[in-house]
Amino acid sequence: MAWSKLKQNLESFLCPALHGRVEYRATSYRYLLDKAGICYIAVDKKNVLNMSDTTNPIRWYQTEQDIKNDPDIQIPITHEEIEAVRKDTKGTVPEDRLKVIARNRKIQVHAKELLSAQSALSKSNFITVATKFLASSIEESIESDDILLNVLALVDRRVGKKRILNMRDTIKLKHPIVQYFYELRVSTS
Repeated sequence: MAWSKLKQNLESFLCPALHGRVEYRATSYRYLLDKAGICYIAVDKKNVLNMSDTTNPIRWYQTEQDIKNDPDIQIPITHEEIEAVRKDTKGTVPEDRLKVIARNRKIQVHAKELLSAQSALSKSNFITVATKFLASSIEESIESDDILLNVLALVDRRVGKKRILNMRDTIKLKHPIVQYFYELRVSTS
């Protein structure tokens, strides 16, 4: 699909409050026809999501330690996860330490998932992912581990206010760029 047609299709799915604020842009190389160019998403005329740009205002994590030490990441821990740690340690660990161990285990898993999704995003082709988004259901895009699919779904008009508000807890476990677009969408609702 040509870029202009793809852009038109994506913009037709933007929620009305974000029309004119969120733009899909692309650069191309005039004399290099086989060179794809760079696609990115701009909010209020500022480049917010460019997969290959490290100067983005959104934090890109380099290591698992960065994620573990980021105070903005809040990982909810369930009673079942604490009980699993208690079972693994055979009940010899104090209660307050159980919570710390359970949180560290969950952060480690979350960090690996986040880095994996982020590395997949930096290697992905915007046009390929956008085409996949247009061909799949909105539920698949929201529940996907792909950061770009999450972002495209969050600005989609098919996702209503109630659904957006119900996603608050699951969004906390997503990449900061997904959280950014979630907050953008919530602020316009």
